[in-house]
Amino acid sequence: MTGKPSTRTFYTIVASQFCCTSLWFAVNAILPQAQAAHNWPVESIGYVTSLVQLGFIVGTLTFSVFGFSDRFAPSSVFFLCSLVAAAFNALSLVDAASLNLTLFTRFVTGFFLAGVYPVGMKIASDWKQEGLGHWLGALVGALVLGTSFPHVLKLIPGFIEPAQLIIAVSLLSSIGGLAMLVLVKDGPYRKPAQRFSFADVRDVFRSAPFKAPAFGYFGHMWELYAFWAFVPVILLSYQNMSHSDFSLPLWSFLIIASGFLGCVIGGKLSLKFGSKPIAGFALASSALCCLISSFMFHSNEYMFLVFMMVWGLMVVADSPQFSALVAFHAPAHIRGSAITITTCIGFAITIVSIQLLNVLQQHISPQYLLLLLAPGPLLGLVSLYSFKNIAWKR
Repeated sequence: MTGKPSTRTFYTIVASQFCCTSLWFAVNAILPQAQAAHNWPVESIGYVTSLVQLGFIVGTLTFSVFGFSDRFAPSSVFFLCSLVAAAFNALSLVDAASLNLTLFTRFVTGFFLAGVYPVGMKIASDWKQEGLGHWLGALVGALVLGTSFPHVLKLIPGFIEPAQLIIAVSLLSSIGGLAMLVLVKDGPYRKPAQRFSFADVRDVFRSAPFKAPAFGYFGHMWELYAFWAFVPVILLSYQNMSHSDFSLPLWSFLIIASGFLGCVIGGKLSLKFGSKPIAGFALASSALCCLISSFMFHSNEYMFLVFMMVWGLMVVADSPQFSALVAFHAPAHIRGSAITITTCIGFAITIVSIQLLNVLQQHISPQYLLLLLAPGPLLGLVSLYSFKNIAWKR
């Protein structure tokens, strides 16, 4: 079967990814209100975020082991998972005061997001082979916009109340899933992918060319989700220290959403320069942001917000490039297992960094908190450039 993806197909995949991944940080956007209203502990930010990540890890392994997106039409899997994830996101409203119910629904939502985000990537690869890096840049950019979107919803008067926001995001996810089902059929390059094999895991990291981008990706993940989760916390801390008066929801959205531009621009530049230089530049830039973050707390409001925007731009710009590099350098006979285990390890690392910041936020000044993220991109850079004679242009 041959065919070319239409513009409609491309934009539908991107828009659906955006709509459904808005579930990821939906509760984070309303967390300050929930903490105040229900006396949830300050550490609940880490628990809420980590349970989504844990659910996503378990879901990714489950979907890979059973090969759902290979056995069934990927668009149908995407649609059903978007509905179930949306339903469990809304289920937290049954007892909005219960942190335990919220944590449970966050885990299940994360589990079914494993049938959305990776499956969206698969659908894109079923439609596109040449220039896939550009498509991946747009898809990761859609994830960035989706995760940031609940923050901007809070600026709309009708969504100030947590219940309205949660319901709106669940409806948005359902619409995105339906659009994927109706408008995107099986792509011309769809073929059965190799299932995940635990027996292959021990062999995955014996390939030196694969280890370099994989460990670079791990360093990137140490920083990424912890940064996203704590953006509102850092902004509030700066606001209290400097007595500034800016909109927390607006700037939380702008800082996280700026990563969309980083992904799209990085994807286009990678076509000319290759993925390794783009990933390396983004890693180095975000590492520098980590290292100077404590000094920026003493800058004026304008400089601080611009700094956070630049960090938001760079912190995720390397993500689609690492995806392309890991896929390219994975041993062909175990590529499916290699990508799956790399993704799962990466998200497991996010739980560690989020919980580290979660615990230490009670013991150290907020201006020093983000310094703890610096080892990730620094070690990622060391890994990325540890092998000199590898064809990195992709």
